[in-house]
Amino acid sequence: MRKVRSFARRSGRMTDSQKKGLANFWDAYGLEYTGQISDLNALFGCDAAKNIEIGFGMGENILSLAKNKPEEDFIGIEVHQPAVGNILNKIDELGLKNLKAMNHDAVEVFTHQIADLSLNSVSVFFPDPWHKSNHHKRRLIAPVFAELLASKIAKGGHVYLATDWEHYAKQMLTVFSDNKHFQNLSPTHTYCKRMDFRPVTKFERRGLRLGHGVWDLIFEKR
Repeated sequence: MRKVRSFARRSGRMTDSQKKGLANFWDAYGLEYTGQISDLNALFGCDAAKNIEIGFGMGENILSLAKNKPEEDFIGIEVHQPAVGNILNKIDELGLKNLKAMNHDAVEVFTHQIADLSLNSVSVFFPDPWHKSNHHKRRLIAPVFAELLASKIAKGGHVYLATDWEHYAKQMLTVFSDNKHFQNLSPTHTYCKRMDFRPVTKFERRGLRLGHGVWDLIFEKR
């Protein structure tokens, strides 16, 4: 869809546990990038609502959702291998059958591997803000990506967003408010109250202690 990446691959050291997660559990809980449309019902072995979280980090949110909503299926997409190794261990530890992980660029996954109108929701929590003005073009939440999500989310489905960077929050609000396929569920047509299902992560707690604000947004596919 575009050549500018919304992420920078970090070469952080993987722990032994994370390496074992990738080695032992990828075949069971990992999804390969193939560049071809996937039959998600066949991959999960059931016809259920399909939800994707982009950039799941330590996995607190998507693990909690998969545990508390066994009737739905979840896919986490993350470019950093240590995080993928970590969540594979957690999936096995919790015995989750409705959660799988991908280690690839989400834009490419959505463009080439996700069928149109096949998703119930897409979540993007605390994406890299690329705070320098000359880096804003790298932000994931941009008009072209919103249009891509509109083609993949079924009518009545949702986009869930959160950021602790106010300038990016304003950009998110503008991008989805300007897209004719989405309706803002905020009663003020701005930001929503904090989502009850979204766990407070270690990263978020640190930001709150430092006085950072957090902005949540929910949009529904028309």
